[in-house]
Amino acid sequence: MAIEQRTGRRKAVRDLKRGLILDAARKVFEADGLDGASLRAIAAAAGYTPAALYFHFESKEEIYAEVLRDSLADLRQAVARSISRTSAPADRLRAAAMAFFRYYAENPRDLDLGFYLFRGGMKPRGLGKERDEMLNSALKAALYPIAEAALGLGVEHEEARYLMVDTFAHAAGLLLLAHTGRMRMFGVSASSLMERFVESKIAALTRKEGAQ
Repeated sequence: MAIEQRTGRRKAVRDLKRGLILDAARKVFEADGLDGASLRAIAAAAGYTPAALYFHFESKEEIYAEVLRDSLADLRQAVARSISRTSAPADRLRAAAMAFFRYYAENPRDLDLGFYLFRGGMKPRGLGKERDEMLNSALKAALYPIAEAALGLGVEHEEARYLMVDTFAHAAGLLLLAHTGRMRMFGVSASSLMERFVESKIAALTRKEGAQ
């Protein structure tokens, strides 16, 4: 029992330190970006020495991946909460798509984190194959309720997948225009355009289902 208690305390301390590092790292990444951030700056913000960080993380890229994974987990929970209050496929599709959009509309720093591939220009630079695959899987998991709702409306798996990707691409474009101020030149709301897009997709799927 004593050994288990000591092990539990060590794990709790380790998790606390890891959490403090991630919280500090997020602030540094938000201020300086991935390229501008340094392990020294992250360590200073967390109250540790750079050497102490290596007990928890092997690199700056690993820390960034963990920060982004936490962000994507929050996104997935936001989408899950939105669809928990409804059961009709069309309503679930609408709720999931708009929850995805609203999460990033209300949390622009999380959107910045998600666009890490394009730091320094349009030539993609990742965090390493395994980390990129892990983060892509987390993003797909957050988006999957959109495809799942489309399946509930009777579409084929391939079409449901295309709808999921189409919704992601549309939301990303609108969010990018909104957060960079470009949307103001058109005098329209990014949110209203997203709603129009989602409603048009639901209407098209509903018509197709009724025709079968």
